[in-house]
Amino acid sequence: MSDDPISHQSGGSRAEPRPEPADVAFIGLGVMGYPMAGHLAAADHRVTVFNRTASVAQRWSAEYPGRIAATPADAARAAEFVLMCVGADDDVRAVVYGDDGALGAMNDGTVLVDHTTASADLARELSAACGERGVGFVDAPVSGGEAGAQGGVLTVMCGGADEHFERARPVMDAYARAATLIGGAGAGQLTKMVNQICIAGLVQALSEGLEFGRRADLDLDAVLATISQGAAGSWQMSNRGTTMTAGEFDFGFAVDWMRKDLGIVLTEAERNGARLPVTALVDQFYKRIQELGGGRWDTSSLITLLRPPQRRA
Repeated sequence: MSDDPISHQSGGSRAEPRPEPADVAFIGLGVMGYPMAGHLAAADHRVTVFNRTASVAQRWSAEYPGRIAATPADAARAAEFVLMCVGADDDVRAVVYGDDGALGAMNDGTVLVDHTTASADLARELSAACGERGVGFVDAPVSGGEAGAQGGVLTVMCGGADEHFERARPVMDAYARAATLIGGAGAGQLTKMVNQICIAGLVQALSEGLEFGRRADLDLDAVLATISQGAAGSWQMSNRGTTMTAGEFDFGFAVDWMRKDLGIVLTEAERNGARLPVTALVDQFYKRIQELGGGRWDTSSLITLLRPPQRRA
């Protein structure tokens, strides 16, 4: 396997020929999984879905061609690829293991791809469990949010064996702008942790900058249009700056989800000795937003903690 992750990157170009249709199971039709499974169906893959809330699977089936499975095992039984996007470590274990779990029903040579943002320890555990059954495994958390999932332009951070990644990559191309193999099992999850650390700091800094500009009586639209073209520019600034100034937070990546992710990050940091003072502080800011009833607000709602009470959304 090459040490250069760029050599394992997929551009996800819609101009490229489509891969041969495959038998694919998708487990977890949440905010991200629902459109991801839809892109697989639109790419002519033979898709079977499972969701714990059956009505969501029924709604998906009314919108896209595909079969509904009664259990994870039923979904995985004839699949070449089993893809998951569920809530957290325990949710993953619930759909993988047990009598109705997906792993026990998988055939030799099947590849399990976990898009859940979970711990690196779980990724290594799953890799070992899959290996004992002759099943491939890729941990593959995603970035890009709901809009990226709907648009089919997610960034996928992968860990696992080169051969398993290369087999799964054409399938992931249905909803990925880029899929990159970073290293062995767990490397995808660790990369997602780096991603969330960076986002937490960026959003807090953007919040402070915008509130500073408001108190200085600057035209914030003009400020954003100007500095987004320079060194301070970021995805968060381009996509959240104007909604933050307008006090709009009822969309996007929820604070509850970010706190779950940052909890994983801080636990891993305790293990590897990384010092994350800003991340730990921002995590506590998000805890305060939850206490104010903003658990489902977008992560850009950090700015509300800097405003006088009457200006909070």
